[in-house]
Amino acid sequence: MGGGTNGKRSNAAPSRCLPGAEEVARCRPENGFVGENRNSFQLGYYASRKTIREGGIEVTDGTKASPSGSSKAPRTARGERTLRKILDAARDEFGECGFSESSIVGITQRAGVALGTFYTYFDSKEALFQALVRDMSALLRAHVAPALRDSVDTLDGERAALESFLWFARAHRDVYRIIDEAEFVDARTYRDHYERMASGIAARLIAGRDKGELDAGYSDEELEILTWALMGANVFLGLRFAVWASTDPKHVADATHKLLRSGLAK
Repeated sequence: MGGGTNGKRSNAAPSRCLPGAEEVARCRPENGFVGENRNSFQLGYYASRKTIREGGIEVTDGTKASPSGSSKAPRTARGERTLRKILDAARDEFGECGFSESSIVGITQRAGVALGTFYTYFDSKEALFQALVRDMSALLRAHVAPALRDSVDTLDGERAALESFLWFARAHRDVYRIIDEAEFVDARTYRDHYERMASGIAARLIAGRDKGELDAGYSDEELEILTWALMGANVFLGLRFAVWASTDPKHVADATHKLLRSGLAK
């Protein structure tokens, strides 16, 4: 999605996140974006409660992440914890500074690890950014999965998933900026992110129709179209009510649920 929005800036002096050599640049939280900016982060709904494998990242209970299938994957619990620290630090760095003005030095300083440790897990800043997008998608799916599991029917699941996503977006406002930038840093990762989200939602809607919970008149193609419409709505609901404001997520989800019930229910 395009049409980015201006983020909230602090009252401090203009950002001193300067482009240039990665090993010199440094972004500080007090100088620039504070994480409440940009659009285009979408909720992914379905994930195993215990383990998620998506796009080369494994996340277990929201704490373990590894470049699966890579020779750089951590082989010990300590290595997994170190990788988690790097990914969390990268989220803060990229969220505050943006990709181009972030640095590997800044990320390792935030993580409290040596510069050489970074290259134990990633070949470049670009590789880390790609892994971070996949990791954040997986963490979100893990966050939303219990809401889906406990839902009483298809549309109740979508309502619960939206509410859970809004809580997640409030706690991780920098997610919007990072996913938005992924379109320009690595278009394939950006597209994969949305297509994985869409496939899960569409599968749930189709299953709901087949169980008689949704109008049987919708074809698979029409439900795919509606899937992307729902994703677009959720992106901007999150932007307006979770990033720009802190509206009660249940209130937003319940209001949206009325529209889904009247338009999609059998």
